[in-house]
Amino acid sequence: MMPSAIRMRDVEMNFSGGRDGSAYLALRGVQLDVRDGEFFCLLGPSGCGKTSLLNLIAGFVTPTAGQVDIRGHAVTKPDKDRGVVFQSDRALFDWLTVEENVSFGPRMRGLAGTNWRGVVDDMLRLVGLWDHRSKLPRELSGGMKQRVQIARVLANSPDILLMDEPFAALDAYTRGVMQKEVTRIWDASRRTVVFVTHDIAEAIWLADRIGIMTRGPGSRIREIFEVDLPRPRERMTAGFIDLFNRLSEAIDAEAGHAQHQEATQ
Repeated sequence: MMPSAIRMRDVEMNFSGGRDGSAYLALRGVQLDVRDGEFFCLLGPSGCGKTSLLNLIAGFVTPTAGQVDIRGHAVTKPDKDRGVVFQSDRALFDWLTVEENVSFGPRMRGLAGTNWRGVVDDMLRLVGLWDHRSKLPRELSGGMKQRVQIARVLANSPDILLMDEPFAALDAYTRGVMQKEVTRIWDASRRTVVFVTHDIAEAIWLADRIGIMTRGPGSRIREIFEVDLPRPRERMTAGFIDLFNRLSEAIDAEAGHAQHQEATQ
């Protein structure tokens, strides 16, 4: 069995609410092991706590209860071993070129010029943006901006890549292109990836395993599905369609359970 890169045990996350001091229970009893080098997708409807879980792994917030570990060490803050790709391209610096955006992290870490230039060149070639390195973000398409984000994160050499619905705002064609692109990048680097999505087909296309999250409040990981399909994956194959249907049934069952709970409260 592959060792765990990420481990969560009995994780709970509360957010303070309104002026009355009430709190919202976002996550409760989360148990998760993400294997070293795997592509793991978190799947569930909007508002089910996927981003909250990702923020805990990133170290942006700390759990109210429970433990989050990276390779056996407790997560207490953001660190260079984790890189985050956000949904919005606003994370880019509009006034910097593609090359300057990607080199920002290595330069801030104090790498010598010859060293960071080599890293940046490698990352730009990896994401297919070498010929666009002198352009500003406003001159790029949505898909290209997301590739800049990925290159900028990878330039910091993280062991773990956390991706929060990075293709949600893209059109269907560009989204498909980026799905292929990110699997190519993952295959070349074999970093551990945790990818948040609400798109079932996207999760099947990308993941080694898929975790289904329950609806909130008190969300947790309900079930984990192995994606035992060869790469590259074809959406119209029997195996793909069968897994799509099983995931849909699991999500529908969870939705029905949540509605029943609401009706009986």
